[in-house]
Order: sequence, then C-alpha cells, then structure tokens
Amino acid sequence: MDLLALLLPDQLPVWSSLVLILASFFTSALTAAVGLGGGVALLALMANLMPLAALVPVHGLVQLGSNAGRAIVLVRHIAWDLMAWFATGAVLGALVGGQIAITLPETWLNVGIGLFLLWTVWGRAPRYRRTPKPAIAIAGFVSTVLSMFFGAAGPIGGAVLSGLDMSRQSFVATQAATALTMHVLKILVFGLLGFAFAPWAGLIALMIISGLLGTLAGTRVLGRMPEARFRIAFRWVMTLLAANLLWRPVGELLNL
Repeated sequence: MDLLALLLPDQLPVWSSLVLILASFFTSALTAAVGLGGGVALLALMANLMPLAALVPVHGLVQLGSNAGRAIVLVRHIAWDLMAWFATGAVLGALVGGQIAITLPETWLNVGIGLFLLWTVWGRAPRYRRTPKPAIAIAGFVSTVLSMFFGAAGPIGGAVLSGLDMSRQSFVATQAATALTMHVLKILVFGLLGFAFAPWAGLIALMIISGLLGTLAGTRVLGRMPEARFRIAFRWVMTLLAANLLWRPVGELLNL
C-alpha cells in the first residue's frame, strides 16, 4: 500500500484514486461490451471525486490511450481527407477553448458538466443526411471547444460523420481518430497553459492499464447483459451523478 500511495496524487485520498482505477476498468469494459459511452461515465465519476481544475486534462490523457488503440488497429480505414478538415477546426478550437476554460469559476464548470451529462444520456444528437466537408472543420472547432470544458464531445463529431457515405469500419476508425486529435490538442494546450501533469502521472498510468484490461474483459464478461436493461440503468446512474454536480452550485446559492 505504501508503494501504491507513492504513485497516487496527494490531491486525492487513496480510496478515491482506487475507485477511479476500478472505474476505468469497468467503463472500458462496458464500452467494449455494449457500445455505450464509457468515456462519459468515467468523466461523470471523476467530476464527483477530483478537483475540477484537473478533471479535463487528466480525463483527456486517460481517454487518449483508449482512442489511440482503436485508431491504430483500424488505421487503414481512417478517412484522412476528412481528418485534415477536422484537425483544422480542432486546432483553433483548442486554442480558443483553453483560454476560456482556465478563467471559468468552478461553480460554472459544475453546472456545465452536469448539464452536458444530462444532454448526453437524455438528449439526441443532431443528424445530417448530407454533410459538406467544410462542416467537418466546424464540427472539429465546436467539439474541441466543448471538450476543453466538458472532457468529451464525441457525439457532435459523430453526428456530422454519420451524415457521410462511410462504411462502418471507416466511421469507427475516423471517429476514433477525431477523438484522439481532440485529446492530443487538449493535453498540449493545458500543458502550455501550465497544468502540471507530473503529480497525476501514476494515477493516469494505472487508469490506462486498467482500462486496457477492461476492454479485453468487456466482451467476455459483460457482453451477455441485455443491452436495453443496461441502457436504462446507465441513464439513471448518469442522471444521479449529474444531479450531484448541479446540487453543489444550488446549495451554494441557497447557502445550504
């Protein structure tokens, strides 16, 4: 336990770090088994356990490993012409979003992340029948700006990509590559803005490893679970986590 404590950040109790490591395993397993948003589930739990100033940078680095694996495996299916459009918008989005994110009070970040989680599980992403390629650049900008605040904005890019005539493999590969692009840019921008990743390095490494193990276990252990039942449970768990985030600002406003 002493060695483990040395690897974990001082900003968190050891039990919180252990919960996050286990959560990385199970959220990766759930994504692999039923195709749900494991990244969003992990974001919700992290937002309730760790300082918000570290939430998006740490979450981005953990998710980078997951998306990098998918992108590497399916690299030959990536639509590189679309990636060029997306990356153009994403670079500008990271610069703009990073400057705004570091100035937002923690209360507004709580509200924003809580509402974003509710939209993710109860809302419906826009659909496009025909998507001109310049719209990919706009999606890259908007998705990356939002990801600087909320950690995950994949549904926006995915909705735009779904409007193109792509094979399933190309869609999955290109979406993984766009998410990877956003996470890389987030990490670079937060690093340039002075975020210290070193104190969190041990926790990040352990979460990436547990996430990889969860992905490998997901299809075997959880693939038998009825998807409809799980989706209902998933929505309500996310709703409770979002409500906890939203209750904090409300409590401060009412002096509770």
